[in-house]
Amino acid sequence: MLRNIWCYSVVFFGSALIAAGFNLFLIPHRLLSGGVSGLSMLVGYFTPINISLLYLLFNIPLLAAGWFQLGRRFIVLSIASVVGTTWLMTLIPVIPVASDMLLASVFGGVLVGIGSGVSFRIGGSSGGFDIVGSIITRYRDFPVGNVLVSLNALVILAAGYFDNNWNLALASMVSIYVSGKVVDMIHISHIKVTVFIVTNRTDELLRQLLGLQRGVTKIKTEGAYSHVEKDMLMTVTTRYELAELQRIIKKSDPQAFVNIVETVGVMGSFRKR
Repeated sequence: MLRNIWCYSVVFFGSALIAAGFNLFLIPHRLLSGGVSGLSMLVGYFTPINISLLYLLFNIPLLAAGWFQLGRRFIVLSIASVVGTTWLMTLIPVIPVASDMLLASVFGGVLVGIGSGVSFRIGGSSGGFDIVGSIITRYRDFPVGNVLVSLNALVILAAGYFDNNWNLALASMVSIYVSGKVVDMIHISHIKVTVFIVTNRTDELLRQLLGLQRGVTKIKTEGAYSHVEKDMLMTVTTRYELAELQRIIKKSDPQAFVNIVETVGVMGSFRKR
């Protein structure tokens, strides 16, 4: 129960940052954030339809698609994020905090990136192309932020064509690039690490580690000084799952020697889902 309250609180905080990035930095300068929100802004700039309503309507089909591909919990949190952002956009006034368009694009991108990143980190998303990016990264090992930048570039090209103002389009691209990089700084599930564990409690540790659905290799070792034989367990996991792995090790064998190394690449079987 407490965990659910924490998750929804974080999602609401992320929604507040996204809505603030939209209404205080991007929309006053007619900038775009890319993806579904960018489409909503683009349509909203040329029609009398409210941008927050467009944001909600455009997200509905993507949320429905994600329900079948990404799991119930992910989409429920994403729905909470989309609804929260839509509601907060109606409460936060559309006023320019920064008079300079470039500054607005950078700080707007930072706020949107942090808001999306914390939603990803808690196990959801901010909706829109975040869902498309998550589906792609389930099957291809790419950073989510890079996927979003690629998808959002298409929206910027459309904006430059229809609005005939490439300064706004290029400033919007800066915002999207900053947002994507901030997402990758916070959402770190694509970063791999190799963990070496020297332990006397092999069986107990294995029971816990195999529950993470990661492969574990057991290697016989011998201390060079003590000549005492021990087992070394080696596993490759993600930075996102590393905290849970460390918790398991501390609980099962507080005396274990652990070496954690960042992994450049992985070949062969590695679970991405």
